[in-house]
Amino acid sequence: MANTPKKIPTRRCTGCGEHFPKSTLIRIVRLPSSEISLDTTGKLSGRGAYLCNSLSCLKKARRGARLEKSLECQIPDEVYARLEEELSV
Repeated sequence: MANTPKKIPTRRCTGCGEHFPKSTLIRIVRLPSSEISLDTTGKLSGRGAYLCNSLSCLKKARRGARLEKSLECQIPDEVYARLEEELSV
């Protein structure tokens, strides 16, 4: 039996639209309680959207309301501020 390489899951960045390996992206999740948070483990239950680890992709996603469309809810300015803070570290 030949060893077949393991498939690496990919996801699309909500900001730039490019596909990347899932492990390199940041997941933003809308929890069942309607709270928006960063999912560092990638395993929280809820509706998720992925972003590159860059402020420019977050700004593109915010400008086009792409996160709201992906998560199917309104996102308050405080959440965007917290995401910018996390990405700038």
